[in-house]
Amino acid sequence: MEKMEQMDRREPLNPTVDVLIVEDDVKIAEINRRFVEKVAGFHVVGIATDSGQAEEQLEVLTPHLVLLDVYLPGANGLDMLSFIRQHYRETDVIMITAAKEMDAIREAIRGGAFDYIMKPLVFNRLQETLLRYLNFHRELRRMNESGMINQSDVDRLLLGSSKKEASSDTFFLPKGIDKLTLVKIVQAISVAESGLTAEQIAKEIGVSRSTGRRYLEHLVSSGDLYADLSYGVVGRPERVYRKNK
Repeated sequence: MEKMEQMDRREPLNPTVDVLIVEDDVKIAEINRRFVEKVAGFHVVGIATDSGQAEEQLEVLTPHLVLLDVYLPGANGLDMLSFIRQHYRETDVIMITAAKEMDAIREAIRGGAFDYIMKPLVFNRLQETLLRYLNFHRELRRMNESGMINQSDVDRLLLGSSKKEASSDTFFLPKGIDKLTLVKIVQAISVAESGLTAEQIAKEIGVSRSTGRRYLEHLVSSGDLYADLSYGVVGRPERVYRKNK
């Protein structure tokens, strides 16, 4: 509620999302700035090339959104993510990095990153995330103004806007599908560019392989994921699940 109140005080009727880019490579930071400002509704208010600059600009600019690199001079971007979540609860974070280690991805998700995008940055992928964030940002504001929150509002915020936007009358989860587990699986798949198998998702989320497969197949049936057959080193086919574009 604190976050909603702060956003409400700052936003006009057609809010623009203020973005801070934290990236040590000046050329890449400029490319990212141009990409962000190609998307309607977003404005870059600052660029920081190290953690010290980032902390100063966070205090002065109080951006809605930070595009944050994992690798910073003399610092770890994941530590910066933790710092932002502690001190700037009204600010959200999208990680943009070349880091492909599963531990970094897992920590970013657990640390509350809105999304995790791999370098080299592809405009269409960034645009998809920014538009999803814009919808999230406006939904928070709408909910705050209305003073009423129902289950479908929460579901839209947690699962994001899908191509098949569910109405409050039709959104439901079948028996045996838990909403929070489903959200964790959606988040894990979102950052896995090459997709995940049921066994991999089970290890990532901490559930059994059969449970992981049940949730994944539910997401396939709902159109949120698709599955391909992948033949491993021994030739045994496995279903690999990927997010629909």
